[in-house]
Amino acid sequence: MKSARIKIFLEIYLLGILCLTYASCSLDEDVYSSIITETFYKTASDAEKGLLATYGAMPSMYGGPAATLVSDFSADQAYPRAVVGRNSLTLFTLEPTYTVQRSQGRLSESPQQIWTSCYSGIEQANWVLQKLPGVSMDNTRKRQILGEAFFLRAFYFWTLTKNFGEVPVKVTPSATKEDAYLLKSPVKEVYNQIYSDLDSAGISGLPSSSGVVIGRPSNEAISALYAKVALYNEDWSTALAKAEIVINSNNYSLISSVIDLFDYAQKEASRKEMIWSYECDPISPGNGHQLVGLCGPTGSGGVEYAKTSFGSMFAYYKFFQSFDPKDQRRGLLDTTYLNKSGKWVPMAAITPITKNAVLIKKYQDPVSTVGTVRNIPILRLADIYLIAAEAEAQLNGADSKAYGYINAIRHRAGLKDLTPGLNREDFIAAVLQERSWELFAEGDRWYDLTRTNTYMSVIPTATNDVYPTRNIQSKYRFFPIPQDEINANPQLVQNPDWN
Repeated sequence: MKSARIKIFLEIYLLGILCLTYASCSLDEDVYSSIITETFYKTASDAEKGLLATYGAMPSMYGGPAATLVSDFSADQAYPRAVVGRNSLTLFTLEPTYTVQRSQGRLSESPQQIWTSCYSGIEQANWVLQKLPGVSMDNTRKRQILGEAFFLRAFYFWTLTKNFGEVPVKVTPSATKEDAYLLKSPVKEVYNQIYSDLDSAGISGLPSSSGVVIGRPSNEAISALYAKVALYNEDWSTALAKAEIVINSNNYSLISSVIDLFDYAQKEASRKEMIWSYECDPISPGNGHQLVGLCGPTGSGGVEYAKTSFGSMFAYYKFFQSFDPKDQRRGLLDTTYLNKSGKWVPMAAITPITKNAVLIKKYQDPVSTVGTVRNIPILRLADIYLIAAEAEAQLNGADSKAYGYINAIRHRAGLKDLTPGLNREDFIAAVLQERSWELFAEGDRWYDLTRTNTYMSVIPTATNDVYPTRNIQSKYRFFPIPQDEINANPQLVQNPDWN
């Protein structure tokens, strides 16, 4: 469902749906929404509106977009212009109050926004899952709505745990403030809940890719998310099995050109590979995301990049140099751009902050004046191939099957087969490097580094003249729980490393 339609419904109906979440309640607020929900979930129309409210957490998380910037500005591929609040992710100067982000109006780019958005979405999903069984409506559509709600709740829990580690597992809605007071659960229990939700989504009868409404998860998206969740959980057999379900379904395929995959004019054709994305709407203001403006040259100077851009996000030159010159994916980065006068601007003149700036081209949108047409990928088939390669190697070593999966991605990029005969450790390292080249600027890299416990060795080498030192600390394996949430929930305690 396009975010514009979600936003319209939210503006009309969110006052009639539970608004109490960890992120929004203070201890002295009165709760009224539980009374309204008793009379709200009565019709099929109510059910659809409740589901749309569950999707409502996506624009707040991807519009900023905290969902990608928290990872990308922390990792070794991209960095921000040193704007106060934004560069605290790169410099690792965050603190539990997120005071700098708040004072500079950048909470929408912070881990706190991820917490707020996810628990808002979970609360809405909980109301749908509790109330929908009693609604009189078409049973097929009822099952699908339940499936979407389970899928979204699983996605929100996974997003939380990969950022914060132990988090409260809340699976019932809050009719009172006290209902929102929960202890954190061990990471293992969080993953158990995610698995349970995805199992429930899997039996809901969600349509295959050809019959899914744009922006909604397909049946294959359930397996794709399951594969990625299992990878993070180091549940290699499940990750492989679920990835192969998606690959062998033949309902998605790698499009021939990775450049075309991110061409704003070929968004519809790219759906062959994009399993689930944050959908943008170029018509309604406020339903795009910041990446178009952040990645384009300063002063809206690049005609191929955006109508309005600020020169606020660049790729490290070291990362650009890591690509084989024959790698087509390097074409999604650039060291020059065409300005409005028809002249090519050299790398040294791209931005005043460095002479080695590299522009990111994945989110180019030169035509939209309000919002953006360039979607943000969340799950795509290339990712699933690389999950399969890593999981297969973890289970059975670097065998021909594992090589087949990674080489499918390398072939599409115009590269030769990966060097044969690697041992398990070196092969997995090669997969992680391939993930870095394939998925850069899509909000993945930091989590690959933290889940493999390599962030402490990799981050200090990701430097340049803008950020000559990266003072990474081990406590950043998980971000601090926002102090606002701890103040609001007497059962909630800070992550130990942040006390």
